[in-house]
Amino acid sequence: MDKEKVPVEILERKIAHKGKILTMYDDTVRVNGNITHWDFIHHDGAAAVLPVTAEGKILMVRQYRHALGRFTLEIPAGKLDSPDEPKIECAKRELEEETGYRAGNIRPLINVNTTVAFCDEFIGVFLATDLQKSCQHLDDDEDINVEEWELSDLIEKIFKLEITDSKTIAAIMSYAALLRGSEK
Repeated sequence: MDKEKVPVEILERKIAHKGKILTMYDDTVRVNGNITHWDFIHHDGAAAVLPVTAEGKILMVRQYRHALGRFTLEIPAGKLDSPDEPKIECAKRELEEETGYRAGNIRPLINVNTTVAFCDEFIGVFLATDLQKSCQHLDDDEDINVEEWELSDLIEKIFKLEITDSKTIAAIMSYAALLRGSEK
């Protein structure tokens, strides 16, 4: 496929804020001959993991999310330690840190760009099986509870609008599709 012509020309990019996990930019752009400003958020990337026990249950983490002002039920995930860290290594680390389990088998499941309108965050999502108990290694600012769930109950929570995290929804629905495909 030929590379599409990009209809936007970036004239200037200024850092508006640099934080611990992201950098916010004010971009001056030309679009259709008009000059305007767009916000852009850069994120170095992350990895997430859908851990499945030998009994077929999915390990989920419940944690408080400040941006939402509430607790969420999610798959384990975290940011890369550096932009060039292999996502599979990040996924292994986050699995053990957040759940206290290691995976005997881990493989790619799906890739997710979380909010394409203004952010370049890219999450590699992995499927982890053959889990072995280890121990949780939470960061000082983390308070995470690990819960085991049936896939069907998680899908129900998605459709009841109780799970809204995009990486978690993508992972659960991809895993469900993978299982349906293997039944054929």
